Order: sequence, then structure tokens, then C-alpha cells
Amino acid sequence: MKTSTRCVQLGRGGDSHGAIVPPIYQTATFEQPSATEFGDFDYTRSGNPTRALLEQQLADLEEAKYACAFASGMAAITALTRIVRPGEEIIAGDDLYGGTVRLLDRLASHQNITVRYLDTTSATSVKEALTARTRLVLIETPSNPLFRISDLVALGEITRATGTLLAVDNSMLSPVFQRPITLGADIVIHSATKFLCGHSDVTAGAVITNEKNIHEQIAFQQNAEGAGLSPFESWLLLRGLKTLSLRVERQNLSATKIAQFLASHPQVTKVFYPGLETHPGYLLHRKQSEGDGAVVSFTTGNPTYSVRVIEAARLFRIAVSFGSVGSTISLPYRMSHASIPAALRDRLAPPEDLIRLSVGIEDVDDLIEDLDAALHNNHKTLHQIANGGTQGRVQS
Repeated sequence: MKTSTRCVQLGRGGDSHGAIVPPIYQTATFEQPSATEFGDFDYTRSGNPTRALLEQQLADLEEAKYACAFASGMAAITALTRIVRPGEEIIAGDDLYGGTVRLLDRLASHQNITVRYLDTTSATSVKEALTARTRLVLIETPSNPLFRISDLVALGEITRATGTLLAVDNSMLSPVFQRPITLGADIVIHSATKFLCGHSDVTAGAVITNEKNIHEQIAFQQNAEGAGLSPFESWLLLRGLKTLSLRVERQNLSATKIAQFLASHPQVTKVFYPGLETHPGYLLHRKQSEGDGAVVSFTTGNPTYSVRVIEAARLFRIAVSFGSVGSTISLPYRMSHASIPAALRDRLAPPEDLIRLSVGIEDVDDLIEDLDAALHNNHKTLHQIANGGTQGRVQS
């Protein structure tokens, strides 16, 4: 079946009463057959039928065997890092979500785990950096928010040759557009809060793999640390998955049009989007992905101007995160990536004037009109400020 069909059809026939929508097993504990034997489930922290169905569907969509669902994307990444022991090291991409950098910095300072940041778009650089201590290579492709593209096939070959694990955060594209395990990754991570859910009403994460040994380690952490996704959030995420393909395909089309609009706008200095032929990773991205996603970043050359553009937008609501049906706008340097530790900010933080858009399912012409008005009105306002004019709120 095609991905769009599987999003809807997965999980059929699992309910004894023939329910079209899987039921929520909203229970903390389960009655056992006897005092000396256990049933399939005993305690929801350890396992729950609703979460088990979700994990089955997440694994299937990524063309993998195993998945563990967590209470957030950061809980998922935290569980992944538990397989790295003191004295070992992690090689990480140098354009990662700020919360991931904050977590890795804590591992380096408190657990004797070395973390090195590299431009993973150069497979040669990664190969030369690997040592006997390297346990994990952690990347995003496309990365957030600068859309750097790493070669998954090449990195997979390099890491397999040295026994190093390759983990790919696939939150930006979803399995509709990219399935890293089929290209050589050992592990896929998702902030399921984003496109997998798609409605800004669930906080969730996932770790997905084909390797039984890795899965058992992750499942142990899920149970032992109590970070598993609750039944209700699992059910909401199951519901979100049904429209995943429909949503992201529409969002992808709109994001492409918006990126093209921004690329030709006189007040925009640079656009970051892998669907543009001018993107340095365009050809590689075409080889390993079937879409470009719904997130677009751009710079204006002026941090103050960028703030005013963000505050002038009306359809794009100011918010962190991305992937929802509603469009959002943010200033990563001050918002999603503000948690990058000060010592790493000069190297790893995005530009101060960078604006990140998450394109929703609204009419794309309305979204472009909104952006054009925000850019135009703010240009006039900054001109007035430069000439001693009023510094009041931008008029929409």
C-alpha cells in the first residue's frame, strides 16, 4: 500500500467489537489471570494496548520493526542518549534544535560523555572524526532551522563500517517524505508533536529502529524512567496519523510557493528551503526524500526588522514548534534555539535575524498576502524610524 493508504488503513481488525476507531484503554492497571502469571499488559507505564497500537503504526510508517512512544520528543532523545556510556562520545550535527544541544551539553558536563559538533553535510569529515570511542552519530536532515542536508546513504555506510550507530531526527519531513532507516540509519527519532500529530494538541516523541537489541534498550528506558506516552495522547496521535499524508502534501505545496515568493522579495536577503534549486543540498535532497516539508526560514539582514515582521503577521501566529495545521512564525534565536548554552551560541545558534515559518493548511494566497503585508508595512516603519518617525505598532 502507498503511504497515504497505510496512514488510514493501519490497525484495522484489532478490536473484538469491530470498532472503526480503536478504543482508548484509559487505565493505569490491568487485572491478571492469577497471582503467579501475567497477561499481555499489567501496568500502563510498562505497556498499554493503545500505545502498543500507536507504536506498531509508527514503526510500519518508517518501514521498521520496532517503535517506542514517549511523552515528548526530548524524552525520546534522552532515552536514546542512555545507550551511550561514560567515556564514549557522540558526534552531532552543528545545526540542531536548541533543546537537543542543551541536553547534549549536560551529558558532556555531568556524565563524562564527549560531544563533538560537525558539519555532517560532509560525509568525509564525519568519517575522519570517528574514533573507537564514538558510539552515536546524531543528525537532523533537513536540519532545523538552516536546512542543511546530510547524505544518509554515505553516513550509513561509514557508521556501519565502524560499528557506530546513526540516529536521524526525521521530525522535519515525517515518513511521508523520508524514511531514513531504508537509507542506512539505525534509528529514527521524532518529535511527534510536530507533523505526526499535526494539530498542536499532543506532546509526544518516538524512537524507531529495526534492531532488536537497540529496541530492548530503549524500551527498558521507557519503562524504567516512566516516560511512555499516555493512553489518551496515544489515541490522539493515532487520529492525527490518519490525515498525515493529506496534511503534509498540502503543506509542502504551499511552503514551496511561499519559499519562491520570499526568494524574489526585495526585503528578504536569503531563503532556506530544500525545495529551491538554489539550495546547496537540493540535488542530494531530491535523491533521498520525496518532499521538502512545510518549514521555511529566511533572513532580512536586520534583527529589529525581523522582530517587526513577525509581530506584524496576522495569519501566522507567533509560536514555537512547527508542523501544525495552523501556520506559525518565530524568531529561532530568541525562541526555539534560545536554550543553546552561552558557550556554544556563537557556533551553533542560528542568525539573529532568521525568521522561521511553519506553513499550515490555510489558503496559500492568503498566507502570501499576509507575509507581503508584514514585510511591506515593516519596511515603511523602519524607514520612518531611521528618519525620526513614530516607533509605534506596525499598522496592518
